[in-house]
Amino acid sequence: MILCDEKNLLFTLQTKNTTYQLKADRYNMLLHTYYGPRIAGGDLSYRIRGMDRGCSPNPDEAGLDRTYSMDTLPQEYSSCGVGDFRLPSIELELPSGSRSASLRYAGYALRPGKYSLEGLPAFRGGEEAAETLVITLRDAAAQVAVELYYGVFEDTDLITRAVRVVNQGDAPLRLTRCASLCLDFLRADLDLITFDGCHMMERCPDRTRLRSGVQGVGSVRGTASHQHNPFVVLCDHEAGEDYGLCYGAMLLYSGSFEALAERSQYDNARLVMGVNPYHFCWTLSPGESFTAPEAALIHSPCGLGQMSRQFHRAIREHLIDDPCAGDRRPVLINNWEATLFTFDSDKLLSIAQAAAPLGIELFVMDDGWFGARNDDNRGLGDWWVNTQKLPGGLESLVPRLKDLGMQFGIWIEPEMVNEDSDLYRAHPDWVLRIPGRAPARCRNQLVLDFSREDVRDYVYAQISAVLSSADVRYVKWDMNRSLTDVYSAALPPERQGEVYHRYVLGVYDMLRRLREDYPHILVEGCAGGGGRFDGGMLFYTPQIWCSDNTDAIDRLKIQYGTSFCYPVSTMGAHVSVVPNEENGRITPMETRGVVAMAGTFGYEMDLNRCSEEEKAIIRRQTAFFKEHYDLIQRGDYYRLTSPFDGGPYTAWEQVSPDRTEALVSVVSGSVRAAQSFLTLPVKGLDPQRTYRVNDELILPGDVLMSAGIPLPQFPGDYCAYQYYLRAE
Repeated sequence: MILCDEKNLLFTLQTKNTTYQLKADRYNMLLHTYYGPRIAGGDLSYRIRGMDRGCSPNPDEAGLDRTYSMDTLPQEYSSCGVGDFRLPSIELELPSGSRSASLRYAGYALRPGKYSLEGLPAFRGGEEAAETLVITLRDAAAQVAVELYYGVFEDTDLITRAVRVVNQGDAPLRLTRCASLCLDFLRADLDLITFDGCHMMERCPDRTRLRSGVQGVGSVRGTASHQHNPFVVLCDHEAGEDYGLCYGAMLLYSGSFEALAERSQYDNARLVMGVNPYHFCWTLSPGESFTAPEAALIHSPCGLGQMSRQFHRAIREHLIDDPCAGDRRPVLINNWEATLFTFDSDKLLSIAQAAAPLGIELFVMDDGWFGARNDDNRGLGDWWVNTQKLPGGLESLVPRLKDLGMQFGIWIEPEMVNEDSDLYRAHPDWVLRIPGRAPARCRNQLVLDFSREDVRDYVYAQISAVLSSADVRYVKWDMNRSLTDVYSAALPPERQGEVYHRYVLGVYDMLRRLREDYPHILVEGCAGGGGRFDGGMLFYTPQIWCSDNTDAIDRLKIQYGTSFCYPVSTMGAHVSVVPNEENGRITPMETRGVVAMAGTFGYEMDLNRCSEEEKAIIRRQTAFFKEHYDLIQRGDYYRLTSPFDGGPYTAWEQVSPDRTEALVSVVSGSVRAAQSFLTLPVKGLDPQRTYRVNDELILPGDVLMSAGIPLPQFPGDYCAYQYYLRAE
């Protein structure tokens, strides 16, 4: 619900559990007055007080009033060069050469339903689910308008923000920074949580207290990156899973980003989030506009767990467009770890023949099926079926898989090219490459210039022909390197600062075409695993390969960190062989299955090499996953312990929305002699109901949440247990 007080220029955004308020003051400065637990309303600008602060300038409108300064006010969208020395939200290079912006309130509009952003991902919502507020700010001297968009989803406590900058003058100007989110706090006693790591160890939580000055994370890799995720949390020092004020902020963007928090000289805090200004410069001709990506906010008065569950629900209900919506996604097997590049139709069919009787429903053919792709040094860009490996093409292979009762999926990497390819030999100017300089390689591949429509059209036509040749039900879209040598042969020198962002827009454009032309295909995102795990990709790809690291014990940490924002249904997770190819660890098949069930669930192995005992375990796992699919994929998620704490086990839980059933999963760590007797308190149950635990134990919900489930003595390292709870 959005309340607009026109007389006092006061705007209050109400969700089920939170209130967000902004106000244009007597000088038409747009101030942020409150964001926190839901309150009845009223003008909360009384919280903003002024005094004469040394070296804090006063705007001309304030006259001789030294107590009024932009340097100390909580602003809704911070400016630059005119008296606020904290993090700016916008930076401009005006025709005069000046680099300042002084924004004043100029009007508002209220609309039913959720706004959309042309060419950019955004949360979806009809009139019954959301409302939109648009606040217009204007710099009269610069002749620039800044439109602030707010989307309010009352039921999920979600507030979205986006920004559109319009050149209203008669000369071009250059935009060098345009943040999507500015959030000011009248306090600074907060912790900042970021989600960091590296390839094969993504999104590990890092928590630190705000210190004086600026701190934060970002990416200049052209992708959201393995190293830092475009999701951060600000929270009370004492905030935990079940208590404390928490503010989560997610940027729906798949390119270079930054998320910066500043603790100011007077112990206020500011969070600014948006496109990274590194190599960013966007020219706006008269009348043209630039739209910044959407940012999403959720505030939880009740700890990190509630914040996560609200994000999960909002993402499932209002961001993801799932071709399997209402149905169950199939359990898949991917051939990559079984075959690498060395396979043919017979080898693939032999794996499928072993998989089908075990309850596996989708066969995914990974890298190596196209062009001269016999290793990772050649063939990328030549998107036609290698008929030496696959005689008769997909037209022959797919019907044989369907005869086994299996659907078919395929791997692609559209954004990349090898120099040893027909595509590169014909169009060497289609790659990102600085004139006169040899480009850097990674995985011996170069990056196609997806800022160019002609490049995208060519690649899409090739891939579309393949997808149309057979009944393809799944596509894994991969991207295996960061961007370097970022220069487009199709843009003039003064527009090279637009290439990074235009590249991301090009990726979104091609994904949009793919989803529109093949609405039945489930697309899974991937970027060397989890290098582009963000809300922007989830708008187009309902699930993303969580990490190239498939070791179950490492995955406990990766999936734990991912869960702070992203739901289980988005996390691509598979069972692979042991010893694990990345770290050599050996874990039981049961444990690998339990961990993979905390994601989308599938297998990466040659099932012909499995023992009969292992096949029996797989058959039980697939049957269990299908039986409890709705609970696992759509239930409320609770982190019961942290794998980073070094405790004897890691545990998590899914609870159905009506609280009639729950699934508790436990994985032990390294065991020791003389183990203690352990009990695990669970969460989210109805305290008034009685629950049957694995048909063995019957206890009231309040007892299970307070006294817990008794755990067994772990017989060895990395054992897994699952407890299914059903209300009587």
